[in-house]
Amino acid sequence: MRDMVPAMAALWLANLLLLAAAGAEHARDLEVSEGAPVGTRIGFIGDGASPDSGPPYLIVPVGSAVDSDLVIDQTTGEIRTKVPLDRETRASYSLVAIPISGDNVKVVVKVLDENDNAPTFPMAVMNIEFPENTPRDVKRTLHPARDLDLDVYNTQRYNIISGNINNAFRLSSHRERDGVLYLDLQINGFLDRETTASYSLVIEALDGGTPPLRGEMTVNITIQDVNDNPPIFNQSRYFATVPENATIGTSVLQVFATDADAEENGQIEYSINRRQSDRDNMFRIDPTTGLIAVNKPLDFETKELHELVIVAKDHGLQPLETTAFVSIRVTDVNDNQPTINVIFLSDDATPKISESAQPGEFVARISVHDPDSKTDYSNVNVTLTGGDGHFGLTTRDNIIYLVIVSLPLDREMKPNYTLSVVATDTGTPPLHASRTINLQVTDINDNAPEFDQQVYQANVMEVSDPGTSVVQVLANDKDEGNNSAITYSLLDSPHTHSGWFQIDSRSGLVTTRAHVDCETDPVPQLTVIATDNGFPPLSSSATVLVTIHDVNDNEPIFDQSFYNVSVAENEAEGRCILKVGLNVKVFELQKCLYKTTE
Repeated sequence: MRDMVPAMAALWLANLLLLAAAGAEHARDLEVSEGAPVGTRIGFIGDGASPDSGPPYLIVPVGSAVDSDLVIDQTTGEIRTKVPLDRETRASYSLVAIPISGDNVKVVVKVLDENDNAPTFPMAVMNIEFPENTPRDVKRTLHPARDLDLDVYNTQRYNIISGNINNAFRLSSHRERDGVLYLDLQINGFLDRETTASYSLVIEALDGGTPPLRGEMTVNITIQDVNDNPPIFNQSRYFATVPENATIGTSVLQVFATDADAEENGQIEYSINRRQSDRDNMFRIDPTTGLIAVNKPLDFETKELHELVIVAKDHGLQPLETTAFVSIRVTDVNDNQPTINVIFLSDDATPKISESAQPGEFVARISVHDPDSKTDYSNVNVTLTGGDGHFGLTTRDNIIYLVIVSLPLDREMKPNYTLSVVATDTGTPPLHASRTINLQVTDINDNAPEFDQQVYQANVMEVSDPGTSVVQVLANDKDEGNNSAITYSLLDSPHTHSGWFQIDSRSGLVTTRAHVDCETDPVPQLTVIATDNGFPPLSSSATVLVTIHDVNDNEPIFDQSFYNVSVAENEAEGRCILKVGLNVKVFELQKCLYKTTE
């Protein structure tokens, strides 16, 4: 047998050379699954070949893998697996079987694919970024999974199996000519870094096996910030108080704002809007901390409430800002004395009161202001002194005080009063202010003129010419002004012969107006009236007795120039028979004529 092998080999070699020269060859295609166990029969070389091309064969492998992976029985032409086959390592085997006679057989063993490979991503973790203002449907290409299996056993689809918060993303895929199913990640909604700053998506790739094999990749998505959020204050309005004596630099309060954006977009700077508030720079603010402090001396009396508009602005490329309001109330320190305002209630608003004013009538209105308090006078006590009890102070609400008359007034007794108003605050120590009121009592016509004599005696010669001075009377009036201006007059009384005289209305000088006649009235009695100029006017009177001194300026005159009388002859002696009248101007003489014996 050993002697036959070299002979057969020589024969096959010669035949091979002949066939090769002739070019005759049969093809034999065989298939085997890559998952076949070791020793699995693949097939026979001679099946389907020419009967001349039967075994035994000289096997000429094409490639070294034939000998290492297959077992070929040269005598029978049977081909079996020698090792577990792997299509992904070698998809086919080729060999030439040379029979002793007949045509050569070219054998191709094709390894059939089995779903023995899961899709595999090139990396387990992939990191990508999206700006938060990325529009919907924008794509970002991800690393695709690759599957060494073919056709249906290759990668067929992708799924997001976890981490897709609010369904923010979706997957899309497409297969290209190289057979790879490429993967894209798309925006499915609206991104908001301030709501969700990052996502960790677990993506699986599945092949078409039954059951499918899977591969996974984690995609870490960072949402990049854009400046889409303005700063937000933790309060829309702040309130603070500060004493008016606070020194420059004293802290008042601190505002605080946050910005949901990141980095520069979320870095906040504070400022005071000087166009809308605090134009006098009474306060300042730390741009970094938001601490507001006193910048200039404060004064409660000048301004009690300061309203600031605080601006918080971020450092974005296009910065966003927001505002808050700060109300700072300056509290009072007792550094101002009260002020007193007096309004006199006379017709010309001067400090005066009529002597006719009755108790309870108003003299003046007093208002007191304490600059240290904005509450209406509630912290001020007001007192009134002076006036000898003729004046008092009253109030109903401790806001407005009224000076009133308490006792009857008499200008002729006291024409002026000095009053003092004192206002005292309730600070510590208390401060006070005072106001002096010089009050004049004005006159009313309540006094009639008074003559210095009730009866005047005067003498005048009856031969005096008209205009001769007789006597000067004098009256005084305790009132003042027009109320004390006196006009003199004579009471017209014919039976007193007042027509003989006249009086100067201003000086009170009585003079003769016509010739006087002692024989007519030796002692005329005049009534002089003194009237003031008040309203209504008051008057008084005095009596002037004028004695007229006689001179012999009249001869006797009978009342008749002729008398005729009859006498009875038997008329008794001494009987009056005629009465003769003799007019001697001043008096009338009557003479009776008596019968005599003659």
